[in-house]
Amino acid sequence: MALPTLSPPRPTPRVLFWQALRLIGLLLLCGVCLQLYFVVRVALMIVIDPQSTTFERSEIWRLMREPDTALQWRQTWVADSGLSVHLKRAVISSEDASFIEHNGVDWDALRNAWERNRRAEARAERLNQQLERRQEATGQTSPNKVSAKIIGGSTITQQLAKNLFLSGERTSMRKAQEFLITFMLEGLLSKRRILTIYLNHVEWGEGVFGAEAAAQRYFRAAAHQLNPSQAARLAVMLPAPKRFEKQPRSPYLNNRTALIIGRMGAADLP
Repeated sequence: MALPTLSPPRPTPRVLFWQALRLIGLLLLCGVCLQLYFVVRVALMIVIDPQSTTFERSEIWRLMREPDTALQWRQTWVADSGLSVHLKRAVISSEDASFIEHNGVDWDALRNAWERNRRAEARAERLNQQLERRQEATGQTSPNKVSAKIIGGSTITQQLAKNLFLSGERTSMRKAQEFLITFMLEGLLSKRRILTIYLNHVEWGEGVFGAEAAAQRYFRAAAHQLNPSQAARLAVMLPAPKRFEKQPRSPYLNNRTALIIGRMGAADLP
């Protein structure tokens, strides 16, 4: 005679509640530990120069995986005194004019960027709809679609926060973490230290990171030797360094360089 199979008792609502509460508590604890990890890492940067960033390591890995590509890496850390004053002024003028004034986030710049991106996306959608109607009328097909040109409103500190620790994916969670690290950087480091770390790790081309490597790559000079024109040209490359290194004499680069040279005198240094 077979014995009846006994099913395990179902957990009561009270048990489920405490299990969910423990899970939430565990997730909160993990989140707190992660933030403490970032705080310690940032605090160490007061006295220790960071040797690499998450973005740099991902770029090294990408270049190593590309077939038939020799890994050419340029990066040399230089102290604040080894960075051209002209370069500091040019980068602040081009990337973050209110750098010494804000607390890490320029809310006006973010709002303006959001509004411009929204208009650009709406315009791209209208053009794509017109293209689809034209294709339906003519019977011709084209794989090309209009893409909206997205601009950012990130400050120098936000860019540094992202490059130091985070991936390049665009998600709400990553953006929230970027804000937290930004406030850690601003709270623990001086503006001068933030700018020094940024200029030593920002990308200036394929495998080219930091001001010293960029000065050597494009002008055969040291970072402290850059004149105003050279510094301005490097500064305007920053939004798209890989593209501009292939078009060093593009009209946009020339015009933007002249504009930044005119603004450099008004840039305040930390």
